[in-house]
Amino acid sequence: MRAGNVKPGFWDNLIPPKGGLFGEQLAGWTPGPAARSGLGCRILADQMIEVAPSIALAADVYVPKAPGRYPAVVAFAAYSKELQAAGAPTGNNETGSPPVFTDRGYAHILVARRGMGRSTGADGVYLNDTDVEDHAKVIRWAAAQPWCDGQVVLFGTSYYGMTQPQVARLRPAALKAFFAIEMCTDFFRHIAMFGGAPQPDFFATWMGSNFTPFQLKLHVPPLLRAMASHITNSPLKRLWWPQLKKRMARIMKGFQGETPTAATRELFAALMLDGKTRASSALPGGPSGALGEIDVPFVVVQNPGYLNLHQFGAYDLFENAGTPADRKWLIIGSPAYELPAYHWQLEALAFFDHVLYGADNGYASQARVRYWRQGAGTYASAADWPPPQSAPLRIYLTSNGADPDTHRLTPDLPADGLNRWAAVPPGATLAAGFDAVANQSLAFELPIEEEMELTGPVTVSLAFSSNEIDSHVVARTGVVSADGRYTILSMGMIRPACRRIDEARSTATEIAIDVDTPEPLVRDVPVTLLFSLTPQPVVLRPGERFRLDIASRTDLLRSDVSRGYAQFDMQVPPYFSRNTIHYGKDSFIEMRRLARWPTAA
Repeated sequence: MRAGNVKPGFWDNLIPPKGGLFGEQLAGWTPGPAARSGLGCRILADQMIEVAPSIALAADVYVPKAPGRYPAVVAFAAYSKELQAAGAPTGNNETGSPPVFTDRGYAHILVARRGMGRSTGADGVYLNDTDVEDHAKVIRWAAAQPWCDGQVVLFGTSYYGMTQPQVARLRPAALKAFFAIEMCTDFFRHIAMFGGAPQPDFFATWMGSNFTPFQLKLHVPPLLRAMASHITNSPLKRLWWPQLKKRMARIMKGFQGETPTAATRELFAALMLDGKTRASSALPGGPSGALGEIDVPFVVVQNPGYLNLHQFGAYDLFENAGTPADRKWLIIGSPAYELPAYHWQLEALAFFDHVLYGADNGYASQARVRYWRQGAGTYASAADWPPPQSAPLRIYLTSNGADPDTHRLTPDLPADGLNRWAAVPPGATLAAGFDAVANQSLAFELPIEEEMELTGPVTVSLAFSSNEIDSHVVARTGVVSADGRYTILSMGMIRPACRRIDEARSTATEIAIDVDTPEPLVRDVPVTLLFSLTPQPVVLRPGERFRLDIASRTDLLRSDVSRGYAQFDMQVPPYFSRNTIHYGKDSFIEMRRLARWPTAA
């Protein structure tokens, strides 16, 4: 393996890039002194890393301005590297800000996989085994460079986070730790067939924003990136980001009008049309089920604001990785959508200082789990997940009358009964006034009479029937304040014909559903649907109402990026139908509680 252009270019470094620190940085604590600081930044642009004969990956290497040998932070994904350091709010800007890392004594390496930009070779399906092997070679290459002390760590969000457990399984000798944010471990059920259905809205948006001919050819000189960083990473962001965020849902829809490359379009077709089973899906399976092969220290961060993407991978990794219990940490942050993804950099640097330098900065004493408490605005800690001090809380669904009424949640086992809602395909033609005669959702509320804290996994069980062979069920929890304001908490979904539980892939937080063998519904015959919602720890106070909404369309229960949540609409349900919940012992929501709850009568 080789590197070209090893000397920093004069024009590339005429203006040093400005670092950015946006979004959450620390999970409820303040670290002690940094191991190093004030070291500046310079770029070694377009380094070529040979990974196979006549195939080299393009990388931008940012190193401290002060000469020396430093640990390397590698960020590897399928995306273009051209705007990562600029701070521009592009969809693929998820590597962190290079000057933040170099100033603290770390080299920051941003790598584009085969076929992207200046990287040579042919690209393949995302997250494939060749990419994983190339990632390991990049780690080996970085450790051998004159500006590296031989130690390598990993950092990044989303795609940049998903690649980390994959390569950690290979145990590269130089890899000492990783810090993964908002990631998945089972690419089939967490991305491709979420809740038993494809995600065309996500894939069309994602592919149109990242894998167009323009993105593949894009080359922005480092000088221009540095100039842009002084605008995008300045205090002016307080002015332009809120305005941009209001329009973000519209902007993301606009990406769907961009035409991806031919190979990307073929992959989209394969995912939507053919990839309905684990065996037929074009995406690799991911590291879930083999996480025990990981042994290095890590931190994994979950953002509860991602409602049908990145939902459960963090919990799978934390529970099943082979890393010793006292060398892995889980952080559940607040629900927030921010671009560029410059969050958690200070937390990562404190972690890396602790692991690589043995810095006495307080990281060793941090709890294994820290989680944001919605409603309280503070972090809490636990020795494990689910928190050992929590206990199961089961709340039953019960009718309050006619279908459109707001129904009740109760700790008492209810009497038999039922309520129905209409499942209507998105975009369907309806007669005027349809909603006045056929409600498309059911709502259930529980008045809060004393303060209580809910945390841990969230499970919904429904005794369900339909007058069709299949449908879709979406469940959403939230809290209604005393003045009527609604705040979303969590969401989950299931395709009723794909209700079989995959015990081997389930975790303490996620009930994994096996979608490979659909079992069509029998008209009006109840079945039990058991599925998971994303955890969102919350403190509930007297005067508030805990709310559960059930429908068949994601767009009816969505909360979009303009309000801080990342959610993608799905083309469900497939048919018009009447769906029914049958009340009794099998229709409930189960969470875990940390506060006292009235005993059942």
